[in-house]
Amino acid sequence: MCIIKTLLRHRIWQHKFFYLMIAPSFVLTLLFAYGPLAGLYMAFVEFVPKIGNFWPTLFHSKFVGFDWFMYFFSGQDFIRVMRNTLASSVLTLTIGFFVPIFIAILLNECKSITFKKIVQTSSYLPYFVSWVIASNIIVTLLSANGVLNQILMATGITNDSIVFLQEGKYFWIIIALSNTWKDMGYNTIIYLAAISAINLELFESASVDGAGRLRQIWHILLPSIKPTMVILLILNVGNLLNTGFDQYFLLGNSTTREFSDVIDTYSFRYGIQNNMYSYATAVGLFKSVVAFILVVTVNKIAKKFESSHLF
Repeated sequence: MCIIKTLLRHRIWQHKFFYLMIAPSFVLTLLFAYGPLAGLYMAFVEFVPKIGNFWPTLFHSKFVGFDWFMYFFSGQDFIRVMRNTLASSVLTLTIGFFVPIFIAILLNECKSITFKKIVQTSSYLPYFVSWVIASNIIVTLLSANGVLNQILMATGITNDSIVFLQEGKYFWIIIALSNTWKDMGYNTIIYLAAISAINLELFESASVDGAGRLRQIWHILLPSIKPTMVILLILNVGNLLNTGFDQYFLLGNSTTREFSDVIDTYSFRYGIQNNMYSYATAVGLFKSVVAFILVVTVNKIAKKFESSHLF
């Protein structure tokens, strides 16, 4: 044990400048990532904000155990909120997982460098646009006099305008397509990077053996980027309940609440607007625990059936 401690001290001293370089990041991570975790205690107490120091008020609050969790599970909103969260998330996962792969393959097959750069740039730009701006674009596009309604009426698909954002039955697919539009450029770049790492001799050998481009894509390209696909799938599954707040809050309204109210908007409404801070914390903690379980489960499945996994 003494030898190990001596070697550890020697190693730290030998690389002291590297440890000094990462020290600020380590301290900031502790303060802003792990420090606030103490606030999760709020989910197990009946917290009432008071003027003064926050932490003494929190830790001297009445301990109620899992009462807030049971209140959420037994409430009439639980099934509706979970249904909306899972339905929109699964749609987003399904569409948002395959579209970037499809676009990356098309761009890889594109021979025009100029066209390829234009498509990459235009598809990547929405990733940097805030949801406030993006939601305004979507609202304008889907309004009664928007471009989509004009196209539908011009082609004879419908005779009257459809107010998409005031009918709940359209909300899930609108959110799924909006999330895909926002993130597909970023994910496409990841897949293009994975494709660029494939040995070109594999395609040349397949071409000599008489394989066409579709066979090369199916038997060489897709298996080669499978590890990247698995990693992104695991990360996306972990975000099934973490649907996001901005897009639902900005695109949803009172007429579509039956379909637009998800865990994030639900906890915001009860926590901030109704001052039920402990209840909102319990709902958020439930979401985080389920997300952690999903990531671990999917990672174990991938580790069992595939060579690639997250950890």
